[in-house]
Amino acid sequence: MGGLFTSKRIDFHTHSIFSDGELLPSEIARRAQVLDHEAVAITDHVDSSNINSVANVISTVIDIRDNWDIEVIPGAEITHAPVEIINKLANKARKLGAEIIVVHGETLMEPVLEGTNFTAVNCQEVDILAHPGLITIEEAEIARENDIALELSSRRGHCLGNGHVAQVALKVGANLVMDTDTHAPQDLISYDTAYQIALGAGVPEKEIYKILRSNPVNILKKKGLI
Repeated sequence: MGGLFTSKRIDFHTHSIFSDGELLPSEIARRAQVLDHEAVAITDHVDSSNINSVANVISTVIDIRDNWDIEVIPGAEITHAPVEIINKLANKARKLGAEIIVVHGETLMEPVLEGTNFTAVNCQEVDILAHPGLITIEEAEIARENDIALELSSRRGHCLGNGHVAQVALKVGANLVMDTDTHAPQDLISYDTAYQIALGAGVPEKEIYKILRSNPVNILKKKGLI
């Protein structure tokens, strides 16, 4: 395929003004559409203090789905929560209408509680473990068994673990996706840029289409979104 191959992007990890992002959900969707995205998820940060805010994006999503040619997915990113309540929060987010549930993994750049990765990959309602840093072989194997995708991140700082995450996931056969963790307009990326980031993480070229396209499409199918 090589670097000249392009396809539509799918990004499951973005943040709007409903948490610490700079953009309205509709602006995230519009910018993603211009970058030739098929789908983008709005996954604002939540813990027990604001879990009910998951509903904020629902009406916006409905309007965009009805009028624009892009799938916008309401979601949530469980962030810096006590490991003991991650499962409870994931279940509540799902009941509130989150179609994609991300857990903020043990990135190298933040003091995420130890055990977050392990708890997340054992949670039935979790779809993606974001930027999981120095994830262990055991955790990656559990993610594979529970059909939870591990994230390669284009975001500054979070991307420092990409090489390790890719190596471990590929070794055990865990699914990988490439997300942006968008907070600002410049954070959204094209398929070609995502391709280059995957190469930089040491992903073999033969695996990149699977990470950028096949695995995300399978998640959309599992959720009944396509």
